[in-house]
Amino acid sequence: MGNLYLVRHGQASLGADDYDHLSDMGQRQSRQLGRYLAGKKLSFDVILTGTLRRHTQTLAGISEGMDRHLHGVQWPGLNEYDSEAVITAAHAEPLARPITPDAYRQHFGLLRQGLTLWMLGKTQPAGMPTWKDFQQGVIEVLTHIRQSGAQQVLVISSGGPIATALSYVLMTPPESTVELNMRLRNSAITELAFTPKRFALHTYNTLPHLDAPEFEDCITHA
Repeated sequence: MGNLYLVRHGQASLGADDYDHLSDMGQRQSRQLGRYLAGKKLSFDVILTGTLRRHTQTLAGISEGMDRHLHGVQWPGLNEYDSEAVITAAHAEPLARPITPDAYRQHFGLLRQGLTLWMLGKTQPAGMPTWKDFQQGVIEVLTHIRQSGAQQVLVISSGGPIATALSYVLMTPPESTVELNMRLRNSAITELAFTPKRFALHTYNTLPHLDAPEFEDCITHA
């Protein structure tokens, strides 16, 4: 039986001109995750990431924390959906940048609504695949992992693909899939056991590498 470690990227740069790079906090989270994995003496037969900068930067931070070079194979099916397109499809009026508490709450409230409508087939965000096609891209990654013969697999991705993988394994409806997505924390680990035929959930959204008083300020969601 193999083990799949699904890791959400470290904190990115919500509210900045370019969201797709790790903040200083995201880099700290990634390095500490690497130290934790090194302490557990984990090694990986296969490492997959999306093609987004925050994915490759998270892998670089993990590598630094482990004090070893980790080579990841990039897989577009692990890329995140376009959150702005999802929101715009459900709410056409322009929104303020999510840099204040009120704007932050509005952003994620509308994202939750937009994701549900997209998954139910009631909206089609511009420039994005249908929900079924997005889901299929994630399923193709899972199928590859099941059939790879690997025993220890690390995947670095985003909340959307990770929640989609869980929705496939647990057969959750759209509303529950959205909640799984919204609760995922930066650099959190979700563990799945797998055989060539199936996956089984072991843990969800854990932060063992941040379970110490000195890392209390490192628990983030965005």
